[in-house]
Amino acid sequence: MNKNIKQDYQKKIDELKKHNKFYYENSSPVISDKEYDKLKRQILDLEKEHIYLKSNFSPSKNVGFKPSKNFAKYKHREKMLSLSNAFDEEDLINFEKKIFNFLNEKAYLNYSVEPKIDGISASLTYKNGDLIYGVSRGDGKEGEIITENLKTIKDIPHKVRNSNFPKDIEIRGEVYINKDDFQKIKENFANPRNAASGSLRQKDSKETSKIPLKFIAYTFGFISENKFKNQSDFLKELKSWGFLTSEHNEVIKSINELVYFHQQFEKKRFDLKYDIDGLVYKVNNIQLQRRLGFTSNAPRWAIAHKFSADHAYSEILNIDIQVGRTGALTPVAKVKPVNIGGVVVSNATLHNEDEILRKDIRIGDTVKIERAGDVIPHVLEVDLKKRKEKLSKFIFPTKCPSCGSKTEKEYNKITKKFDAVRRCINESFACEKIAIERIKHFISKDAINIDGLGKKGCRKILGFKFYKISSRYIQFELSKNILP
Repeated sequence: MNKNIKQDYQKKIDELKKHNKFYYENSSPVISDKEYDKLKRQILDLEKEHIYLKSNFSPSKNVGFKPSKNFAKYKHREKMLSLSNAFDEEDLINFEKKIFNFLNEKAYLNYSVEPKIDGISASLTYKNGDLIYGVSRGDGKEGEIITENLKTIKDIPHKVRNSNFPKDIEIRGEVYINKDDFQKIKENFANPRNAASGSLRQKDSKETSKIPLKFIAYTFGFISENKFKNQSDFLKELKSWGFLTSEHNEVIKSINELVYFHQQFEKKRFDLKYDIDGLVYKVNNIQLQRRLGFTSNAPRWAIAHKFSADHAYSEILNIDIQVGRTGALTPVAKVKPVNIGGVVVSNATLHNEDEILRKDIRIGDTVKIERAGDVIPHVLEVDLKKRKEKLSKFIFPTKCPSCGSKTEKEYNKITKKFDAVRRCINESFACEKIAIERIKHFISKDAINIDGLGKKGCRKILGFKFYKISSRYIQFELSKNILP
């Protein structure tokens, strides 16, 4: 039994090492944040249940990934650790209980709350007001010196001349890209976070300067003179020193209020200019932060309350009607691109005409979109509170958008009901969309599986001219110069 447990544990450790490399070193994660967090939690749960399980690569001992050999190294004077995660109210209650248990008293707590930007952590060391070092988080103990790349970011002051600015301070924050700016460079990167990460690791800072990076400051590491009573006081001072801080920073008193704030903020998170994947709660009192200290890989006084990774809110820009190989008309919502679990979604299925009517979905609506696992994103519901005035009901076409033929819902004699799906009933099967989809299916892996000919190749071939189509076979002429 112990052997099986050890094997399972080691398998998960190896998997985590692989994904750490994808995430931190290659800047190209292959699983969602939700799946990554789940893997880490499984490892920690196994270690908790079986104390003999130990690995130097455990998330309980490591943060991030070993710095690259391409840059000089810098040892953080104060460890740059990650945060523990909370996913529900129970996690937050347990977080606060642990604080009281460690302090051995039920101290008065309020929390400094800020958005958790989905970007790249960086630290800036200033001495006598001058920016000396800019460093990546690396493995939390040691990072990469990327000073020149960070200096290309306009939000980062090269000099701070305020009289109350500490003589020696390490300011920490997040490097990110606004969603609108990412749209201009999206051909080269998978998502905004990857764009930020890849840009910061350029050897030539001139290349980094071409990317519209931003920097939000949120805390300090080492500080020579700490005169601040609360985290919220430090954030206000950051702004006076010329650093960009989040306009959504708040101070909240209780777990109940944190949960309510989280629920409300999740609904409007996609209205922000940048991607966030949760909220960060920090014990506001800095003296209490010092007393609480750190575990091996995270502060005891802070936690990240993650958003749901499988759903998001976005606006419907248009509704397209797609025609399948059986003639089925499927409505697809074209939505403002939104990040769901690490994947940028711009299309979501609306299933059929009945679903649109039942949910009263209209172009211009703000809708909740779900993407669970590998399932195609689909619209769950309309946020009626955000419905704009005078939005017209969507009228489902009664004619095929491809060939103009009449569309019908088939009557089921057994259930004595009409089918939910409307279909093109072109009797001669002379509908171009149906023919194209049939050919795509014919050459697909689910049918004859023509080696080397996939959907992209099929699109090249589909420069044909129909001259005879029947219910039993399709004949067509290929465009010239497609095949040798």
